[in-house]
Amino acid sequence: MVFWGWRTRPSIGNDGDVIHHYLAARAELDAPGSPLATSIAEVRGIPVKVYTTAPPNMRVMWEATALHADKDYIVYEDERYTYTEIHEQVRKLAQYLVSQGIGRHSRVALSMRNYPEWVVGYWATVSIGAAAVGMNAWWTPSEMEYALNDSQPGVLIVDDERLERLSQIASTPKMHVISVRTDRALPTGGARWTDVMATADPGVLPNIEFDQDDDATIFYTSGTTGFPKGAQLTHRGSVANILNLVAMNMASAMAEQKAIAAGDVPAPTAAPAQAYPPCFMAPTPLFHVTACNCILHAATASGAKVVLMYKWEPGRALELIERERVTSFSGVPTMSREMLLHPDWNTRDTSSVQGMGGGGAALQPDLVHKIAGALKGGQPSTGYGMTETHGIITANAARLFIAKPESCGPLVPTLEGKLVDEDGNDLPAGPSTIGVLCVRGSVVIKGYLNREEATADSIRDGWLNTGDIARIDEDGFVYIVDRAKDMVIRGGENVYCSEVETAIYNHDAIAEACVFGIPEERLGEEVAAVIVLRPGRSLSENELQDFLSGTIAKHKIPTKIWFRDEPIPRNASGKFLKRELKKELTGE
Repeated sequence: MVFWGWRTRPSIGNDGDVIHHYLAARAELDAPGSPLATSIAEVRGIPVKVYTTAPPNMRVMWEATALHADKDYIVYEDERYTYTEIHEQVRKLAQYLVSQGIGRHSRVALSMRNYPEWVVGYWATVSIGAAAVGMNAWWTPSEMEYALNDSQPGVLIVDDERLERLSQIASTPKMHVISVRTDRALPTGGARWTDVMATADPGVLPNIEFDQDDDATIFYTSGTTGFPKGAQLTHRGSVANILNLVAMNMASAMAEQKAIAAGDVPAPTAAPAQAYPPCFMAPTPLFHVTACNCILHAATASGAKVVLMYKWEPGRALELIERERVTSFSGVPTMSREMLLHPDWNTRDTSSVQGMGGGGAALQPDLVHKIAGALKGGQPSTGYGMTETHGIITANAARLFIAKPESCGPLVPTLEGKLVDEDGNDLPAGPSTIGVLCVRGSVVIKGYLNREEATADSIRDGWLNTGDIARIDEDGFVYIVDRAKDMVIRGGENVYCSEVETAIYNHDAIAEACVFGIPEERLGEEVAAVIVLRPGRSLSENELQDFLSGTIAKHKIPTKIWFRDEPIPRNASGKFLKRELKKELTGE
């Protein structure tokens, strides 16, 4: 996953001079006595970097936001909820969940669109020591069935569309169902959200003790072996990611001020733009770490407003940006492109927007220039992160990005990094060394649920293998050179090629299947496949797509399919030569 964005433009000056000011700012923030100081602690038997005075869990983070009281918190289309109103709903749901036997080490699955109920369900679940299981709303019934049986939730909170899919599943764990925004018939013993909210407000959250290294969230990542893996995100890691976001922003701002004070860059002369209260638009799914951990968490902790949509529609997004005075738009690059090209861009008031950013895919070069022309007071920013690190790994913004435009930035305070070769051996540190990036720290996930082998393969002695090829320069800035994992990033969604190939091979007419990504202007990449049929068999592109629609989500189905008569070329070890094949077919 790649994070990118657009921030307020700093004053003009020598951008290279700000690097040493930034490194000084990071050292100052990490000094003993600083609220953002780090230290080494043993977590699951591994010495890792942690924030010394971090809040112990996400419940404490949530309870602190009660001070924001009557400020707007969640805006969903034309609905509006204050912090006080959501806190009341969270208390009611938490009490109800406990009455259903949910508590520490339990799980509650959330399967719905970006409704306000998702937010309530999340905070209620993590506040009683249970883990919130983020169910991908695009999943087919068979994919839902796998995740439910894998995570074994005690409660499923589900909306109308997902409830209909649930009725098509043959085997599910024993769980209590709470339906949201639907009149559809419930499974035996189920409850409706409205009935839960009609109960009396207990006034306080249930008193349940739990550990900071307990699971807070289970987010499923696309699997490389046909099934998604449930990444176990902890309270410690979730809190640390929030503080990493704070620290990176503070360090960048401090570096700018230090550079101005030293006379390395001039002080700004233009009058400051009108200040608006912080307001985040989150158009990407909350079942992903980008929207949940990097937008919802950060916005909530700062008392900001979060704007949600029923579905992505650029014209509606522009209407909400104007109405709610959105200051930060966080989506995938496709969304920014569609907004900039929408006819309403020139008529809607977007002057409140101070940053356009998000995660899920790299920013195409032409889009950099389009955003530059649209947001006159903006500068590009970029970064890099993964579900497996609870959010961000690096960040590079404003003047730092100008100084090192090809870098995704330095590591966040609670991570240390190294490069290894393809066999996992450490490589010597140096700005010219290129290898697979591995990171270690308190934001690395506990592991993959029920997948000890996959966990051991990805995390060794606390070091997470990101699967991406990188180099690290003399200032500690990371450069992603290539993607080691065989996947397509389509509109911000990771699609593992082997997962699609596995689904294709379920068709008995298939002899060989090779899946890869091809460039697509709107989505960044699209899924493509090359197929060799068994002798005497016939199959059309539409027939194969129809077959796949029953087994994998729509965004994973190849939109371009080539059929070959001869075998797909392979290397000496028998692996498909995907890059050569892609170049042969597309010229890319």
